[in-house]
Amino acid sequence: MTGPIELLRQGRKEELWQMCCGFLNLSLEQFMAIQKRLLLEQIELLENSELGRRVMGGAMPETIEEFRTQVPLTTYADYLPELVEKQEEGLPAKPAMWVHTVGRIGEYNFKWVPLSERFLHEFERIAGGVGLLASCNAQGDFLVKEHLKTLATMATRDYGSGIVAHLMQQALGFDLLPSDTTDMTFQERVQAGVKEALSQGLDAFGGLPSVLVYVGEMFRQGVINMDARFLLSHPRASVCFLKVLIKSRIAGRPLLPKDLWPVKVVVGGGADSAIFAKKVEELWGRQPLEIYGATEGGVYATQTWDHEGMTFIPNLNFFEFIPEREMFKWQLDHSYQPKTILLDEVKAGQKYEIVVTNFHGGIMTRYRIGDVIKITSLRNEKLNIDIPQMAFDSRADDLLDIASLGRVTERVIGEAIANTDLPYVDWVARKEIVDDRPLLHIYLELKDVYIASEESLATAIREQFKRLDRKHRCNFYRLIGDMENVLGLKPVEVTSLPQGAFSNYVARRQSEGATMESLRLPRVNPSEEALSLLRAPKVVVEAVPATEAERAAA
Repeated sequence: MTGPIELLRQGRKEELWQMCCGFLNLSLEQFMAIQKRLLLEQIELLENSELGRRVMGGAMPETIEEFRTQVPLTTYADYLPELVEKQEEGLPAKPAMWVHTVGRIGEYNFKWVPLSERFLHEFERIAGGVGLLASCNAQGDFLVKEHLKTLATMATRDYGSGIVAHLMQQALGFDLLPSDTTDMTFQERVQAGVKEALSQGLDAFGGLPSVLVYVGEMFRQGVINMDARFLLSHPRASVCFLKVLIKSRIAGRPLLPKDLWPVKVVVGGGADSAIFAKKVEELWGRQPLEIYGATEGGVYATQTWDHEGMTFIPNLNFFEFIPEREMFKWQLDHSYQPKTILLDEVKAGQKYEIVVTNFHGGIMTRYRIGDVIKITSLRNEKLNIDIPQMAFDSRADDLLDIASLGRVTERVIGEAIANTDLPYVDWVARKEIVDDRPLLHIYLELKDVYIASEESLATAIREQFKRLDRKHRCNFYRLIGDMENVLGLKPVEVTSLPQGAFSNYVARRQSEGATMESLRLPRVNPSEEALSLLRAPKVVVEAVPATEAERAAA
């Protein structure tokens, strides 16, 4: 079967666009028809597999409606131990490869996910489409050709983010610089790739936006430098480098990568894409194309050449959406099964937790990724795309994703705080954006016998994260620590709460008539309302008289 690379080589640009980006021309009705057809095929595969039947709770649905009402929502814990042990027996389809991402540190360090041959076939076309869209000019004409020189800043292909880059390279024939990255550290790989790019040119660049900024800042701060021997042995590279160096010095600023190369393709993805997009453009001279996806399902949505909202992709996963009010009910009672709606039922301006079911023999079924997205509009009027547009909003669970590099859970945060031996009452934590930079912000109530500065508290907790990295072999502090050194990023900050903050919160909520079930305060990702109550000064509230039923029970 003809693939994207053959169409590119033959100059069949219209057919290539239709193969990789044809979904942009679908009506919403056509989009939903593809979703429902592929889901019915997937249900049959699940019913014929041991693990599939288990995650469906024994249900044997025959329709889309029965699937949504009879099959329970799942999390990664529902696929243990099979997936972490990479057991292939009992899966809906034989895996062509396994990919992974960071797991829940202290429970399972990595989440492994199988990808079938058919899934990879469809995924390659979508990855090719991402490359085409990233190269488009303002009119939507793509500039991709084979052998574009690409700086190797992506993860390896067995990582969720790395497989997108690998399939894009496979679909469009990109050449990686350096060509051999064996046994290289990240900085060595970038240094070697830059040297090759000076003599061969550089056309494309991609990865987590925080990493794109990281590499650009390495230029600005002189971490990447060219030794004299290399420049003397490569006259073309020497002339190029000296020319732009003089130009930057005349302009009174450090050398930036955009001075060296007019890159044609920049792709970024991750929770903090929007935060780092302007910085990437400042350093590299081109706005990155934002994509949204996860290891558990590939790419879910992508921006187009207008760099506005992201458009959903119909043929890799079935999409369901949990409305905010349903999320709230579940937060109060985890035994509650939230109701979902479909893409043709979402409303502009509303937020939803996203739920996916893999197509093409994947195993993730009604899977809660843990992300909250916002529907920015029901269609892209400017480009006449008749599919709802989305943007990433936040996490819906107890995971905190900082700069798209490290994820920490309530358990790890609590362990780090406890290991400081600080006398504290309780804490909450959430991700916040300060001066366009993400950080883990911990709100801590100390016991009244202890006084300390907020900076010293933050330093003590950061030190414990370093130790936990060594204990759990996780990447949270090590990678963010590298970012801190280059970007001046402080990944952890602490705010001291007033004495009695948590008891005062409970008293206030009780005075408002809250039930015992709704008094539960999430330690991770608390609402703005809950946080404001914790930070409020203590007030005296009148006790709520007990009801007759409560007095009788007493």
